[in-house]
Order: sequence, then structure tokens, then C-alpha cells
Amino acid sequence: MIVAQAARKIRGLPLAILIGLFAPAPGFAEGAEVQPDGAPADVVPDSDADSAVQPHALEFTSADRTRQWELALNGYIDFGFAVVQGDGTNFAPGDTRVPADYVSDTFATAINSRGDVASISTSRPTYGFLPRSVGIGGKPSFLLNDVNQDLRLSSQGDRVMVFARAQFLPRYTAQGNQTQIWIEQAFARIVPFDSLELALSLGKFDSVFGIEYLDNPSNVRVGVTPSLIARYTTGQALGAKLFFRFHIPALWSSISFNLSATNGGTQVEPLQPVDISLTGRPVFGGRVGYELGLPSVELKLGASGLQGPRNDQVDHDAIQSNWGLDARFTVAGLSLSGEWIYFEEDESAATKMTGAGPQAWYATGFEVHGWYAEAAYRFSPSWRALTAVTVYARIEDRRGQFKGYPWIESRRLTPGLRVDLWSNVIVKAEWLFNREAAGALPVDNDVGVVSMVFSW
Repeated sequence: MIVAQAARKIRGLPLAILIGLFAPAPGFAEGAEVQPDGAPADVVPDSDADSAVQPHALEFTSADRTRQWELALNGYIDFGFAVVQGDGTNFAPGDTRVPADYVSDTFATAINSRGDVASISTSRPTYGFLPRSVGIGGKPSFLLNDVNQDLRLSSQGDRVMVFARAQFLPRYTAQGNQTQIWIEQAFARIVPFDSLELALSLGKFDSVFGIEYLDNPSNVRVGVTPSLIARYTTGQALGAKLFFRFHIPALWSSISFNLSATNGGTQVEPLQPVDISLTGRPVFGGRVGYELGLPSVELKLGASGLQGPRNDQVDHDAIQSNWGLDARFTVAGLSLSGEWIYFEEDESAATKMTGAGPQAWYATGFEVHGWYAEAAYRFSPSWRALTAVTVYARIEDRRGQFKGYPWIESRRLTPGLRVDLWSNVIVKAEWLFNREAAGALPVDNDVGVVSMVFSW
């Protein structure tokens, strides 16, 4: 009903103009929907995501024939609760080393699927290696993590599709109300051929690196928080990407290629801006994947790479490189997944620029390697409101160093429970056991989080 009402309200000239811009030319044959592995999870619904809302068909009449378009309005509200040990940061009391964010993993106290942390407040100088914060410190608090609204307009058969995602982030800090609206994605996708699984996307979209970005949305991610290495692989990018996959039916297999040329890299927005190129040179990335799809067993393997100027400064000769491997295995209700990455950035004398703006320091050279492994088992009792129960655990390690500073190694164990109710309510709870393995001083920084996601 909501979708139908929305569709009636936007009928008319604005919609006709939008459809006219993206409508296929006369004679453009409609084909089957392409669902590439590596396409945004919002565009290709995951089996765990809500897909109850069916697109509302709109008709647009041109001079030569009638074309059907479909409008889908989907989204979710992520309501949470968090409690963090200590003062909510990962800065150890009594540690006088500076800059504070170069001798501690500031992303460790994550409290939601965006990777926002409980606090980054400190009296010591910092040089811009900081996540976004919800500002609760060490005090337990209810939170409205995210209000997410997606809009998808597609031609019949998905030959042409336009997608936009807006996120409303209620936040309060010492400076007062800091609520923000993020346009996380906004792109057009074109599928030019009937016989090829080939798709071109232009605009702002998810990374093509690895697999964790597929779980960015709260209503898709099995657990609540991202991994310790997600900051290097799950950011959005602005530019162009090309997906191609071919199948080998005799081997129950397929091979895919995902390529991109973008302003920045795959780092999250707090670390590297994506909406403009600061260097004037593109960053090239890609992933090659192999899929084995047997009737009861699924195996997916991938290798990713990225190279180009680091987009947190203006020198195009300061290069960033990112390499990774990923794997997923599914049988019955058991799912296993993991990633390994190696990431490095050249030093630059230019001023560092992050999502928070210019920093009071140059862009320091950086190197990191890390991994995570996750296991989840899904029970499907289908008893009244209870549709699924998933138990999961993730173990991970991150070891990084800014040039001239000590290696910082962080480890984490995250067990959790997820309960799916009906088709549009998810309740998740997990505990993050954070440990400082090397370089950083010990600190009380474990995190307990609960997330309730309502989808439409």
C-alpha cells in the first residue's frame, strides 16, 4: 500500500522526465534480470534480507510502444543499545604517547553496522585516523543507529536500473545535535546484452573489493558490527564499474570479474573522501571470483586488488595498494566465510584530508595486514512469528603500523545471536572481546551491543 501510494504521488512530469532519461532506445529487447555476485546487496537481495515489498509497476507510454517500469521503496530502521567498558574509547589511561590515534586502534569499540564507535574523545593530539563516533563514552545508551531509505527504479527485465540510498543518522555530541543525512549510494546500471551477464554501473556504489561490503546494510549483515579490517574494504566509491560473469554448466561453476575506476579506494569515508578526486587520477580495483554451486553445497572464492593515488592528499605519486583473498562455504544451515588483506600507503608531504576535513599533519606512510573468519549456523523452526535463529562467531586479527611508529596488533572474538521474526523484524545481540596483542597498552574496551532492525 505504501509503495502504491508513493507511486501515485510521483506520477506525472518528474517521473516521465526521469524515465525518459534512462529509458532504453526503441527496439531494446528486454532480458532476464542480471544478479551479479558483487553487486550491491540492496540491488540483489540476500536470502537473509527482507524482500516482502514487491515493486509497484508503472507504465510509461512512448511514441513507439508501452514500456513497463517498476518502482521499489525499501528500507529499514536500526534501533540499538550499547554498553562499552572504560570511557568508550580504545585509548589506554596513562598512555602519554602522541599522536593518540597512531598508537591505538581507534576503531575497536564499534557499536553498529556502520562501524561507528562509542567515543573518540581524548585530550591528546590526533592525526585523523579516527572513525565516526556516537559520543556515548562509557555510558550505556539506547541509539537510533540508522534510518535507511532505498529507491530503485528499473525497466522490465532490469536492463536499465537507477538506485539511490539515503541514510539518516541521528547523532548528539558535545557540540549539540549533529544529525546528518548521507547519500551512501546513487548510481545507474545498464545491462546492454541479452546473451551476456554483463553490467555497467556509473555513480556512487559499494566497493568491488572482497566480500564484506555485501553485508553493509543492517538488515543483511548476520551480526551487528563489521570486522577489524572492514575500514579498508567496505567503503563506497564514485566512478564506474563493470561486472561480467560466465557459467560452466558441466562443472556447476561460474567465473566472475568485477572491475572499477573511481575517485578513491575502498576505505570507509572517515578515512578517505570519495565524492571528489583530490589527485586528479583514478584508482583502479577489481576482483576475480570462482563459484561452485552444487545442489546442496556452495563454494565461492575470490582474489581482489586495488592500486592508485591515495585520495586523502593531493600528490598523485603517493600510491595506495590493497590486495586480498576471500572465501565462503555454505552447506545446509552452516555458513563459513573469511578474508585476508594486505594494504599499504606511500608517505606524502601533502596535508592529510579525511572525511572530517584537513588534518594537522601530513599523510603518513602506512602498512597493515589482517584477517577474519566467521562461522554461522541458521536454524529455521518456522514456528509462528519465529522464522529463523542464527548463532555465529567471528575471530579476527589486525596488525598495522604508521611509518616511524610502533606496530599495533589488535585481536577480537565476537560471539552473537540473531533472531528473525516474521519477514521484517531482526533482533541481534553480540559481545566484542577486544584484546591488544602488541604495541598498544592494555585497556578495558569490550563492547556489548543489541540491534533491532525493522525492514519495509
